[in-house]
Amino acid sequence: MSQGQPRSRPPLYSQIDVAQTAYPPSSLGTGGHGVEQTRLLRELLAGQDRQNDLLEELVNMLGAAQKQRASELGHWKQANPRLARNCRLAAEALSRVQAEFLESLTQEIAENVETLVDGEFMLNEFVDRFGPRMAHLNGLLQVLSQLSATPNETNTPNSP
Repeated sequence: MSQGQPRSRPPLYSQIDVAQTAYPPSSLGTGGHGVEQTRLLRELLAGQDRQNDLLEELVNMLGAAQKQRASELGHWKQANPRLARNCRLAAEALSRVQAEFLESLTQEIAENVETLVDGEFMLNEFVDRFGPRMAHLNGLLQVLSQLSATPNETNTPNSP
C-alpha cells in the first residue's frame, strides 16, 4: 500500500454541529431537512405497518394449523378411546423408566466428572452410550403423551 494515495473509505464518524445557533428553531420546520425527516419517518411507519400485517398473518396461519392438529388429535382420541388410554398408561410407565434412566445417567456423570472433562474419548463414549437412548426415549414419551387421553380432553375435545 502506498502512503501517498488517499483512503477510499469514508470516515466512520462525521462531525455534527449541535450548537443552538447552527439551526434556529424557526428554520427547522421550513428547511428541507424537516420535510425529508418527515418523509423518512412516514416510510418507516409504513414499513412497520407492513411488518405488523405480515406478522399478524403469520400468527393466524400458525394458529389455524395448530387448531387443525388439535382437532384431528381430538377426533382420533374419540375414535380410539381404548388406544388413547393405553397410550396414557404406556406414557406413565415409560416416564418412570425415564426417571430411572436419568438417575443412572446423573450418577455416571457424578462418578466420572473428571474423566469426562479431561478426556474427549470418554466424553464421546458417554454421549454415544446415553445420547441416542435419551433422544429416542424423549421422542417416544412425546408421542405417547400427545396420543394419550386425559379426563378433560375426553369430555371436551375442542377445548383451548
